[in-house]
Amino acid sequence: MSALVLETHKQTLCFSCNTIYFLCYPQRVSLLSQQDEWLMEGPVNGTANLKAVASELTCNTLGSYGSDLLEKTSWNFDNCEAVPVPLTWHMPNIENKVEHMEDEAIVDTLYSILRLNVEDHDSLAEVLVTEAWKRLERQVLYYYALLSLPALSKFALCLYKQRRHCSPVTGKVAHIVDMKLDSIQDIRILSVLMISISDVISQSFRDRLLQKAEQLLEDKHEVHFNYAKRILQFLQSTKLRYHPLLEKCNEIFLRSASHLDIHSISLIFGLYEQLGFDNAEFRLVAKQLLSETIDDCYDPETFAKLFSILGPMASSNVRERLLVTAAYMAEEFSGHQVLVILKTMQKMKCRNSHLLKKMASVLHKHLDSYHVLQLVKLTQYLVVLRFHNLELFAKLKILLFRFLKSSVIPADTAAIIRVLAMLPSFQVEEIIINKAAAVLPQCRLHHLNSIATALVKWSHYDQLHWQNNSELCAKLLQKLNDCGFQRLQKANNLNLLLEELTYVNGEWFEEVINEETVAMCQRLIDQITRANVLQVSFFLVKTNHRCTPLLDRIASVAVENIHKIHPLEICFILHLFSALNYDPPANEEFFESCIQHLTSNLSCFETHHLVVLGHVLAVAGYFPPVLIKKIFNIAFLSKLDSQLEVLSDTLKQRVHSHLMKLNRAVCLECPEFYIPWFHERYCQRVFRNSSSRVNPLRQHVHRMLTEILGGSNYARISVLTPYYYEIDFECILDENKKPLSYMAQNIPLDDAEGVHLRHDIKEDGRKALPPGAQRIALEFLDSNAFSKDSRHLKGEHAVKKRHLEMLGYRVVQIPHFEWNSMALSTKGEQVEYLKKHLYGTQ
Repeated sequence: MSALVLETHKQTLCFSCNTIYFLCYPQRVSLLSQQDEWLMEGPVNGTANLKAVASELTCNTLGSYGSDLLEKTSWNFDNCEAVPVPLTWHMPNIENKVEHMEDEAIVDTLYSILRLNVEDHDSLAEVLVTEAWKRLERQVLYYYALLSLPALSKFALCLYKQRRHCSPVTGKVAHIVDMKLDSIQDIRILSVLMISISDVISQSFRDRLLQKAEQLLEDKHEVHFNYAKRILQFLQSTKLRYHPLLEKCNEIFLRSASHLDIHSISLIFGLYEQLGFDNAEFRLVAKQLLSETIDDCYDPETFAKLFSILGPMASSNVRERLLVTAAYMAEEFSGHQVLVILKTMQKMKCRNSHLLKKMASVLHKHLDSYHVLQLVKLTQYLVVLRFHNLELFAKLKILLFRFLKSSVIPADTAAIIRVLAMLPSFQVEEIIINKAAAVLPQCRLHHLNSIATALVKWSHYDQLHWQNNSELCAKLLQKLNDCGFQRLQKANNLNLLLEELTYVNGEWFEEVINEETVAMCQRLIDQITRANVLQVSFFLVKTNHRCTPLLDRIASVAVENIHKIHPLEICFILHLFSALNYDPPANEEFFESCIQHLTSNLSCFETHHLVVLGHVLAVAGYFPPVLIKKIFNIAFLSKLDSQLEVLSDTLKQRVHSHLMKLNRAVCLECPEFYIPWFHERYCQRVFRNSSSRVNPLRQHVHRMLTEILGGSNYARISVLTPYYYEIDFECILDENKKPLSYMAQNIPLDDAEGVHLRHDIKEDGRKALPPGAQRIALEFLDSNAFSKDSRHLKGEHAVKKRHLEMLGYRVVQIPHFEWNSMALSTKGEQVEYLKKHLYGTQ
């Protein structure tokens, strides 16, 4: 029987079914300060719906006493003693008296009962939200404050927890925040309001919120890391990678490292991944913290988080411990945790057969609980990890087909078709083609790309099974192409188009809609602004297009907004121009403005980003002394080595390559810096581990050179020069343009692969040439050396030519479009072509 007991000295509340218990509890803490914990931890456990409160006085008491209960994170109902007495007041009495409550009492009461996990549809919660809404309406209408900013943030948080993200009442809150934004001086209040109203704000209001948050985070007082996490959640919700705020939040996390547990670190890493942000220093801190907790992770949830973060950057010993523990705990993993483990194994490029078999054995009991996108991800992980289990793949195929038949969402349909094409020995059925045809008109470009990729793969590998399917597939591809062109032609918003193009790549895009896409971007050229100039640059780098109007517009926008664009974004914009080897009309002004902005903000860059920046500028022919001296410094290089340990293998290799190329460029072009060449062993290791580079074309050309020059000892194939440039062919001509024999120069002939590997550039196996003699470097350039549908040489190949000339070569470059032309269709014509270029008789 429902009852109540009251002890007068200290009181808190415990609700169970239709009963209120007033219980003893020792301490009171501010409720507002506990919004942080609620926002991150969720509702209090062990409670049920509140169904009765006494009167208006009781409502106010509920807000007050309920706060006391909620302040204690260690609250445990099992420790409470209560003597039930009859409860005489019921819900209808309360609902009729809510309108007489004080404004903040309404919010406090709502906050308390929601913190106790009352169902969203509970009648009292509904009444309280409605009454608060009415008062917000009056606040907006009559311009007087009913709710203080702390109370407003608390109410906004209640709406957020009730998933009223797009509710009109949330819009009212946003309107009040808009009016009062200048008066908000507490980052805690602002961060709660930001995530609560993120779905109902305009772009201009979003920008004002970002500026206000940036201003408040500059406060010298210590900022709690929970506030920084909320800022990240806001950025993730608005799909915005705003570097100034990301960097400030990252600084807060680094300062608060000792207070971060594995759950907080996991949340931060997840938000960073979604925002496309990374920080090597935070990775190092996280690696150290998590390495110390390996032995304390006993439950599956905690271990799965540990594995996902630590696995990709762990040392070999720690990695082995993680794999062994994961296999041992496999039976305890939930379906979600299995996905986390497999995703991490894919990141680690780990194909541990024992752990994969363990995961497969656990998967069977979870397969039926996965929703469609989880199944898609699971299938992708298993295929990429090259896991072979026909029974499991058969089950996955059945489940994917089941979802495909019932799917009405184009994105889901495209994802299922894409992943079905990844399955081994998959035979296409007519239902797939029919389903794809049905959703094509509603598909976005990246969905069309997924379906096209699958169809092309099935066609290439003859998996269409029936002749009828082949014909249907051909018709579907044509319809798909038409849908792609139609979608492009209807585009009138560059930002929306760029959003669709983010995930579009591959054969279909390059061969079918690439040109039309660039043309559409050119028609929308006036919409290129500071906000999207980076996305346009990404697109041009991805498509390898040297579209001069777009490039000129990007350069113009960058110069006009140079102080409003983050240095990292400027670095990538410069990468576009150096990679495509393009000089805009005001080239000097463009590069000088960018370089001045970058060198004034070097502190914004991580060590590996500075290396990339140095190489990007070197390709364009710029070597800012302040940057070069900063990079080629013992302390800097030591820091770089330590941070590379926590980066992915792919990124690590890329940074090493950038540093080597920058070192080479500085040695050759800026000897006044006195920077030593210290990549000899690195280059030797890279070339020893690379595959054979003597292809049939090189062998064919080498035979023709032997014929032209008079013997095999007059030309060398696949030669490594000092500073480790590889050239296709090398020969020496004297002052009368007669070939010189390598035997006469006492230079050893090439090994079986034709590669002459020098161990030291000071002893490079080359004697001084006779007076007037010259080395010739003959280079064959394929399509990768040129920008798309262009005969313009890209930056890396232009730099190689420049450096080879500094090494004393006369460089002869043979473009693929000349060598493969009809004019050189016979061997005789090719021989004459080579003679003209070798002897300079052109």
